[in-house]
Amino acid sequence: MISSVVRASLLRRVVGIRAQSTWTQVKMGPPDAILGITEAFKRDTDPRKMNLGVGAYRTDAGSPFVLDSVTQAENQLLHEKLDKEYLPITGLPQFTRAAAQLAYGSSSPVLDRLAITQSISGTGALRIGGAFVQRFCEGTPTVYVPGPSWGNHKAVFGDCGLTVKPYRYYDAKTRGLDLEGMLEDLSNLPRGQIVLLHACAHNPTGVDPTPDQWARIQSVVEENGHVAFFDMAYQGFATGDTDRDAHALRTFVEAGRAPVVLAQSFAKNMGLYGERVGTFSVVGASRDERARLESQLKILVRPMYSNPPVHGARIAARVLTDPELRSLWLSEVKLMADRIIGMRVALRSRLEKLGSSVAWNHITDQIGMFCFTGLTAAQVDRLAQEFHIYLTRDGRVSMAGITSANVDYLADSIHAVTQ
Repeated sequence: MISSVVRASLLRRVVGIRAQSTWTQVKMGPPDAILGITEAFKRDTDPRKMNLGVGAYRTDAGSPFVLDSVTQAENQLLHEKLDKEYLPITGLPQFTRAAAQLAYGSSSPVLDRLAITQSISGTGALRIGGAFVQRFCEGTPTVYVPGPSWGNHKAVFGDCGLTVKPYRYYDAKTRGLDLEGMLEDLSNLPRGQIVLLHACAHNPTGVDPTPDQWARIQSVVEENGHVAFFDMAYQGFATGDTDRDAHALRTFVEAGRAPVVLAQSFAKNMGLYGERVGTFSVVGASRDERARLESQLKILVRPMYSNPPVHGARIAARVLTDPELRSLWLSEVKLMADRIIGMRVALRSRLEKLGSSVAWNHITDQIGMFCFTGLTAAQVDRLAQEFHIYLTRDGRVSMAGITSANVDYLADSIHAVTQ
């Protein structure tokens, strides 16, 4: 018989063991910077408050925008009462085919040798792409990203086991492109590295190379045997013209000498944020190579998530392939781009009318959803504390959060903290 004293001792020991969780050593992770901005914005009760941190389009009334082309496509699909069966590993063929044509051009000669898979939006495309280059590029290549770049690039590629380093891109003095620094850095890299390029509407700076500058960049990438890894999250969203926004990608592809891979997203240009619709593609040298590349993409995707979601892909496919819906969508893309361009003009104009001693031409020189204002961290803090305006501490403003009703207040506040 076990005495009550021994029984109590054993019980305490068991309870103590249970209290020491297997996960005790797991530390609290750092908060997400954008989430922190949103939480601070929500807590603020001032009616003038502005959230300029989130990278999602808003109407001039400050509301989320569901595109009419998307709504019509979705209604058609619901009326057809389609099944919910699994898609193939590489996704919905009607969608990936239309997405490839949108990115590379409907008459591009590479379409018949393009290996492509549907992805979980742009982030998922980057994750597949990172795994692909990590597995199949010779040696141990490093991914070089613009300085600065989208914050998630480093995390995504790092989780693929890749080293991530910056190359010069943004010139803080001119608030424009440091082309010579960029070309020098790319020329001095070891051969065969992975060069991440924003196809258009660079995030976070809004600074894009000109067509002539892209030609020089292409030559340097080609001469040094690098792989061009394009991230195209904003096609159509930069200029309002999907072909114009694909110029950089097509420049590289048409030259045909540098390896090209592409991560493509439909979150911004179709407003399909929560549907997670995208693609990852690799330009092959032949149809035979395309088949081999696709076989390996399937092997990569299968243990990640088996196959992608169907609903958003069906919407995107319908919008891209139905002539009337496509025409409507293109007009809506231009509407979104034009509204953001209009807010750039209005913000700069107001700042200049206030007699600001700061040059604000970069507001309209930059393009796309974001503007790299040049505001310091201290100035950003003042905007939040004194004026209830929230943005990331690097001075990045989401232009989509500006409306005709609040642009003057924003300009007045920026003027106050930059005097």
